[in-house]
Amino acid sequence: MATRSTIALEFADGTVGQVYCHWDGYLSNNGKILLNSYTDPFKVRELIDNGDISSLGNEIGVKHPFDNPALYGSPEYVAYKEKYGDMTKFYGRDRGETGVEARYFKDFADYVKNHQYEEYEYILRTDGVWYVNQAGESDGYEPLMEAFLEELRQQDEEAYQEYASEKKYMTMVL
Repeated sequence: MATRSTIALEFADGTVGQVYCHWDGYLSNNGKILLNSYTDPFKVRELIDNGDISSLGNEIGVKHPFDNPALYGSPEYVAYKEKYGDMTKFYGRDRGETGVEARYFKDFADYVKNHQYEEYEYILRTDGVWYVNQAGESDGYEPLMEAFLEELRQQDEEAYQEYASEKKYMTMVL
């Protein structure tokens, strides 16, 4: 079963672009990927420019076969996974679908009122921070890092301590 999400970017002019992502939208997958691999707004813009997503990868990548054509476990299957496994799969670029372009909004208020609602809604705001709204919570958006760390803390205290200290160190170095 899919855990659907949306990924959005607030541009410097205040407009917002949004795409849909079908698979693995939960914090410990798409949230973590966004925090680790999509901190550059120009990379996020490229993600948005490619339209709706089947599955988010750590890299945007290049056009590639949408599905692995080889038999599971075969050398060809392994080769496909090694070559394309970390790339994002886009419905338009990789499967040739139409009508899967990003949606745009005149400003953040317009986005909040009219955007596509999914289980997890991620947005990189102009302050450089990722935010998330989980399952349309009425409290609105919270910083993704805080939500991710809280979920991790609830699931695995040791992993939480390790990840939190690593992120704190990275923030101090920047």
